[in-house]
Amino acid sequence: MWLTLIVLLVVWAVLAVVGFAIKGLLWLAIIGIILFVGTIVFGIVRGRRKA
Repeated sequence: MWLTLIVLLVVWAVLAVVGFAIKGLLWLAIIGIILFVGTIVFGIVRGRRKA
């Protein structure tokens, strides 16, 4: 479970960086940031439920 979350966080971070690096893909950066934050929240909620 945690490995999947870490992989998703890395993918979202890369999408955000690529979106900021390429001028026309700002929307990709915004989506990457939203998904990054959503994955963190999901991991925290899921982790607290199991504990």
